[in-house]
Amino acid sequence: MDDYDREKVDEIVIALLYLTLHDSYRAWKGFDWETLDRLYEKGWIENPRGRAKSVLFTEEGLAQSTRLFQRYFSKSNDTQDEPSHRSL
Repeated sequence: MDDYDREKVDEIVIALLYLTLHDSYRAWKGFDWETLDRLYEKGWIENPRGRAKSVLFTEEGLAQSTRLFQRYFSKSNDTQDEPSHRSL
């Protein structure tokens, strides 16, 4: 399966990592290595390769994770990145 938007996948994965946030900067790694490697290359997480069952967010990665989680999963219709789509 190579025909998909990896940028969108990266955004959703970094947002979902927010759900497993613990110890301030750690999240359980449960996603494929290719995606985790891309997040590492973007500077959003520390190197995911290793024995630890969690990854360490970078400062930028934690900010992205928080922002994207709110953008995609907030119950509120008002987000900072998206215009409101309320019915008139």
